[in-house]
Amino acid sequence: MRVLGRNDPCWCGSGRKLKHCHVTMGVGRSVPPAIARPPYARGLAADRPEAMVKDASTIARMRRTGALAAEILTTIADSVRPGITTDHLDELGHVLAVEAAAYPSPLGYGPKDNLFPKSICTSVNEEICHGIPGARQLRDGDIVSIDVTVYREGVHGDTCVSVPVGDVNDDGRRLIETTREALDAAIATVAPGEPLRRAGQAIEAVATREGFGVVRDFVGHGVGAEFHTDPRVPHYDEPRFSTVCTPGMTFTIEPMIAERGWRAELLDDGWTAVTIDGSRVAQFEHTLLVTEDGVDILTRRA
Repeated sequence: MRVLGRNDPCWCGSGRKLKHCHVTMGVGRSVPPAIARPPYARGLAADRPEAMVKDASTIARMRRTGALAAEILTTIADSVRPGITTDHLDELGHVLAVEAAAYPSPLGYGPKDNLFPKSICTSVNEEICHGIPGARQLRDGDIVSIDVTVYREGVHGDTCVSVPVGDVNDDGRRLIETTREALDAAIATVAPGEPLRRAGQAIEAVATREGFGVVRDFVGHGVGAEFHTDPRVPHYDEPRFSTVCTPGMTFTIEPMIAERGWRAELLDDGWTAVTIDGSRVAQFEHTLLVTEDGVDILTRRA
């Protein structure tokens, strides 16, 4: 999910507004009242300030919630095939979350006049991120990015993969593998005392080597009790970014890499970001913990 600014619903991490207006949309699927809701689903403000360094109890809960998000994402990704609708994938993700007594974090998130209406994000081909599931059928040769976040035990776990649909051409498969490699390279830079800027440098280096572009309008973000908090994590080399990794910090890295041009615009639904030139995009994401001697991936299956 994108990081929403506190005063500007179009803020997306770069400080730049994307074009088109927001369109009011109702919230779709229901969640049993016994399942604990994040603050924004209870009518409170979203993305309130939160300490970047988490205590041991929060980390333990994030580890369990992250593992659940990874398990749900794996099941959804394994269900991808030509002909399936993105709404079917959303229904599957919603049911799996509810069965695990978790709240699907995207549901009802965002500005009050345009709450996200679904339980996962599904972004296809030129859609960069935050695609809204619907009646669209996936076709042979598509690339679909599936972004799953769940809220349980008072914390969020956030993760994403890109999946080839049927027979994807060589360029598409290279895009997917390069994006996966870029995330791995970025994670390898995370350690106590290391500038978090190095993650963006690593991503940009991998993408540039393959002739791809790194989308700059969306960032990784702090995560914990709040869906999106500090620090922001640019996916390219941003000289102004000065955050240094500290043990106990939790955040996502989620590079979005485009075949050609990386510039983005926002569709009229107020959520779906697409490449201006129609370039296909792949995205991978993990929730990470800075440890005393390196990094742990919290969104791994248990």
